[in-house]
Amino acid sequence: MQPANFKNWCQDLRIKGYTLSEISIITKRPKTTVYFHVKKIPQTNQLLEKIRMIRANSIKGKGPQKGKSLLGYKYKKFNRWTSSLVNLVAHMLFDGAIRREGVLYYNRSQSLIKNFKNKMALIYNGKPRVYNSNGVTRLVYGNVELEKFFKDKSVQLLRDIKKLSRSQQREFLRAFFDDEGSVDFRLDSMKRRVKGYQYNTTILHLIHDILRNFKINSFVDERFNEVVITRKENIDQFAKEISFSKGVRVNGKRLNSVWKKSLEKRTILANLLASYQ
Repeated sequence: MQPANFKNWCQDLRIKGYTLSEISIITKRPKTTVYFHVKKIPQTNQLLEKIRMIRANSIKGKGPQKGKSLLGYKYKKFNRWTSSLVNLVAHMLFDGAIRREGVLYYNRSQSLIKNFKNKMALIYNGKPRVYNSNGVTRLVYGNVELEKFFKDKSVQLLRDIKKLSRSQQREFLRAFFDDEGSVDFRLDSMKRRVKGYQYNTTILHLIHDILRNFKINSFVDERFNEVVITRKENIDQFAKEISFSKGVRVNGKRLNSVWKKSLEKRTILANLLASYQ
């Protein structure tokens, strides 16, 4: 039976001479999680000798394979893009991260967190670890096999996206604006703009080019690392073709918040367009 206190369980197994991999298999939790609880426990001579033997066997091809999930979690490789897979990899590109131990995704919007979980479940049978800090949720898929897979798919998506279907390009753009986009609507200074931030200017120019496929003119401001959409006809076309996903909101609790409440971005966009009347 699994002990109620996971930390004590890990530490007890470590003291008994179990390796990180062995504890990971016993507790059915990733090695990164186990390590956090046992890193301060000194390794005994017996444990060091066990680790040395495991490494020696690995060199001889008799040990556990590197780069394989110890918990048996698997992902489905795919060679053809679908709209859902484009959306998944794009979200990982814009508000996610690829680490040595797996894939991460950060967001304040629970609708986008749910979207990422659901789309990840299409290709991966493991559950993410979920962390919350200052209103931001972080999903961590701790699987070393996912690192290379998503790195390759990220490069492939950026290479392929201009050749993909219109619906797949739409998913790519919506993921970008959901994660990185904002509506700059201030009548006092006559500001009516939709913007998307990205530190990689190559991606900004790619977004600019794909927007043109939807008859949306924009420009890239490299000084502020933004792609910017202005003028009624372009913003209206953006609202019809791309827009923002339902439930994606601005953070009304920010000190510099214009709205002072967490409005949906789609609502702000609609109010912007209505102001032209």
